Amino acid sequence: MRILLAEDDDVIADGLIRSLRQSGYAVDHVKSGSAADSALSAQSYDLLILDLGLPVIPGFEVLRRLRTRNSTLPVLILTAADRVEDRVKGLDLGADDYMAKPFALSELEARVRALTRRGSSGGSSLITHGILKFDQVGHVAYLGDEMLDLSARELSLLEILLLRTGRLVSKDQLVDHLCEWGEEVSTNAIEVYMHRLRKKLEPGAIRIATVRGLGYCLEKPVEPATP
Repeated sequence: MRILLAEDDDVIADGLIRSLRQSGYAVDHVKSGSAADSALSAQSYDLLILDLGLPVIPGFEVLRRLRTRNSTLPVLILTAADRVEDRVKGLDLGADDYMAKPFALSELEARVRALTRRGSSGGSSLITHGILKFDQVGHVAYLGDEMLDLSARELSLLEILLLRTGRLVSKDQLVDHLCEWGEEVSTNAIEVYMHRLRKKLEPGAIRIATVRGLGYCLEKPVEPATP
């Protein structure tokens, strides 16, 4: 899962970035509304954390432009002024949630989890696929009752595929969702992660198909035959 954090306060931003990365998210950080607008126009994200008091272009205008482009990206607004008028305006413009500063990191992380689940899997934190179970909150996966030994990259890769079961996911899309700015992850590295993930899923008959030259597809589980 990849998050864009638009926050001009370095202290707040540093704390959020450390916390979110420890929870397994890739985080890109911008300090102005113009930079946020440019990033949102050029890159695909799973969540926007948006400070209203951004320089150059205010947060409300960033949000308005985002929704004008018909984006359904979940948006969590942060603001130092907990005024009812601001909350109403933000929600009317299409924000999904609202937090006033100062806030507890644990609460913000819980809201991030809720918004990313709502935007991708309909609100459930547990994704099931045959005998495979993936816990989005705990970032662990099980085949039956046995926990899989997966690296952070393999877990992220599995989550992306599970959220798009039955649909083709290109290598470029995988890189976009797995990596932050400045990270160098090649499509060859994606092939290595995919090979390792496949080997670990084989005992559960979980199949990831390769569409040559296009990408990968997690095949839908085979339903047991009815007697």
